[in-house]
Amino acid sequence: MTSFLQQTFNGLVSGGFYALLALGLAVIFGMLRVVNFAHGAVYMLGAFGAVVLADSAGLGFWWALLLVPLALAVAGTLLERLLIRRLAALDPLYNFLLTFGIALVCQDLLRMKYGSHSQPYEDAPFTGSVDLGLFDFPRYQVFVLAVSVAVCLAVWLVLTRTRVGTIVRAATERPELTRAFGIDTGRWVTPVFGFGVGLAALAGVLAAPMRAVNSSMGGDLIITVFAVVVIGGLGSVFGSVLAGFVIGMLQALGNLYVPVLSQTSVFLLMAVVLLIRPAGLFGKEEHA
Repeated sequence: MTSFLQQTFNGLVSGGFYALLALGLAVIFGMLRVVNFAHGAVYMLGAFGAVVLADSAGLGFWWALLLVPLALAVAGTLLERLLIRRLAALDPLYNFLLTFGIALVCQDLLRMKYGSHSQPYEDAPFTGSVDLGLFDFPRYQVFVLAVSVAVCLAVWLVLTRTRVGTIVRAATERPELTRAFGIDTGRWVTPVFGFGVGLAALAGVLAAPMRAVNSSMGGDLIITVFAVVVIGGLGSVFGSVLAGFVIGMLQALGNLYVPVLSQTSVFLLMAVVLLIRPAGLFGKEEHA
């Protein structure tokens, strides 16, 4: 029982990272219909941003948590305005190739600068463990889980309780229908893209104290995050977040009971879900 509960908590922490990344991917895909393959690279840049701020400017974790997502969100808005928007009228494959190329460039530049070795980051704000009764759990991981849940909850409240959120949610889940009602969804594209990029950067900063910070960390994760988004339903914000936490727990419990299938379990689940619901658990099927 102790191992089960401990792995469940580990899964929730991993699921928090998946949820933050999938949430950003879902809103970007919903608004722009762009499969942003650079999302994993932004996650990597977020983690490296924390390392660089600590090494070069002596700025600690809390500064990194504030400055790095903000800086990368601004960079994301520039990317959308200068490049992605220009390709929006073309085949979606163009933007996929563009973001894929950007991810490769970012990965290679960091590999040239820092090599393939992991960079140390030891500025975690919380140390030690919390006594949860049957087992102790690292304080920092409790903090990461709390931040992930709080951010997802805050985004959900904004999307469901505000007029701006209603427009963004409608444009994300039913873009054609929203435009048919005369709502100008184009004005929300740039801020939503920047917001999605900022979420990925936030996940990267949170990951720096507990993951190996290296040039391949984004590429290793992004395939799983894409699977999470597909399982939740393309364009479904709620589905992406829920699927993120479910996949995190599935992998963690798989490590405990069936280690050989722990990494492939997400893709097995994706295959089963797509056989039953081709649009994902909470996705809406689009008819021609």
